[in-house]
Amino acid sequence: MPPRPLQFTGRELDVMGALWANGPSSVAEVRAAIDDPLAYTTVLTILRTLEAKGHVGHVAEGRAHRFRASVTRDQAAGAELQRLLGAYFMGSPLALVERLARERAATPAELKRIRKALKRRLKARGA
Repeated sequence: MPPRPLQFTGRELDVMGALWANGPSSVAEVRAAIDDPLAYTTVLTILRTLEAKGHVGHVAEGRAHRFRASVTRDQAAGAELQRLLGAYFMGSPLALVERLARERAATPAELKRIRKALKRRLKARGA
């Protein structure tokens, strides 16, 4: 079965964040890596849900399982960005960047890095 679209609930994102940060982990390790304490069975349920969606896999280690992310943080971020662009910015990257510039006080150094990144992107596209 192919993976479902990359969209996570808040708790799923907490669990995925632990897997992305720490690599393959047991339920107990994932639970320890999450700031907000969750019951062991809750973490296990979330991991099983993510596995059913195709976003997580596991290998058996004795009686326990070691879970691993099947998608990268970058893949998930790209999918979420596309969703945000469509849902809130009518597909316009310009609208997203303008909103980001208004909402977050970027330092002059950050703005220069953004400008350089945009110039690199234009050069790569031959524009």
